[in-house]
Amino acid sequence: MDAILVINAGSSSLKFQVFSIAGMGLEREIRGKIDGIGTRPRLQATAADGTQLIERAFDRAAVRDLPTAIAEARSWLLALEGFKLCAVGHRVVHGGPDYVRPVLIDAGVLDRLASYQDLAPLHQPNNLAPIRLAMEINPDVPQVACFDTAFHRGHAEHTDCYALPRHFYDQGIRRYGFHGLSYEFVAERLREVATKVARGRIIVAHLGSGASMCALRDGRSIESTMGFTALDGLPMGTRPGQLDPGVILYLIIHKGMSAQAVSDLLYHDAGLKGLSGLSNDMRDLLASDDPHAQLAMSHFVYRCVLNAGMLAAALGGVDAFVFTAGVGENSARIRARIVEGLAWVGAELDPAANEAGAMLISTAASRIALHVIPTDEELMIARHTLALISAPNA
Repeated sequence: MDAILVINAGSSSLKFQVFSIAGMGLEREIRGKIDGIGTRPRLQATAADGTQLIERAFDRAAVRDLPTAIAEARSWLLALEGFKLCAVGHRVVHGGPDYVRPVLIDAGVLDRLASYQDLAPLHQPNNLAPIRLAMEINPDVPQVACFDTAFHRGHAEHTDCYALPRHFYDQGIRRYGFHGLSYEFVAERLREVATKVARGRIIVAHLGSGASMCALRDGRSIESTMGFTALDGLPMGTRPGQLDPGVILYLIIHKGMSAQAVSDLLYHDAGLKGLSGLSNDMRDLLASDDPHAQLAMSHFVYRCVLNAGMLAAALGGVDAFVFTAGVGENSARIRARIVEGLAWVGAELDPAANEAGAMLISTAASRIALHVIPTDEELMIARHTLALISAPNA
């Protein structure tokens, strides 16, 4: 059967999914990943019905980096029978000022995307590595880049510019916003499960190791907490979120830190990890009674509530608040604490529904709807890929 492969590559993991094509529709066939790359690598894959297809551990040296992980995943996928690969869809975090929609990748596009690596150093190099390899191994198979920034393009210029001389904006130094594939999926899903509010004023909180929030009106992004890079906005697993740029100047000028040392601090050693001194994983913090873990969680919740106020102002009010991504979908405690801080907009939580992980967790008396909607970035990528390769001029 004709199929699309979706690849979402990170620094220590490679996620992949296979979707079969039925007319203009898609069916998820396989969901897999290689995690622990360079430490304790393991390949896992399941069929659509949950049947385990493979679980294999590797020696650290055998899967030491992302290219070797890609090679192992490819070898296993090639051994599968019954699939004809028609295209590969890739998540690419930063599309810069040039790319406002998914695009077929050629050498020129790849070079352009590589120029944005410094804007997303945790993601962009890893996003591009499997594209390069796939283009070398299967040059006749279309490769499609789907951007986390694209969903936020179209904001009014005054919302996306910084108060800097105009030539910086013209050079691409502007606010972009990220997690767009997630927000796009949630916006579409809302039309199916909450039609009354889907066209209203909605704040979506994508809360995971990377975290941001987005203001939606009529299903379109009008504001985001992230900006030029994925460092801005909410505190994250290892990133600090909003930070006075004077702190960076102080660290360089007065503390003698190099630009690389500051970059390492902001991308790898700040956020929940830095504040707690314990872990970048919210699950670890929730299980700990260490006061620094409690401080990190309180800071995270406070900044979520604070940024909700900013987005509410951009929207001119709020009709619904949606939780998604790892923490947002799975932590009833964090959801409850954030909703408590949203009492000022009339949010009222149904504790039983929240603990049960229901899709609607607000009470009937709540002035705004509270939803939990699992995100599906891979399905969004597959949809974009199918649309692009099916276009008449593809």
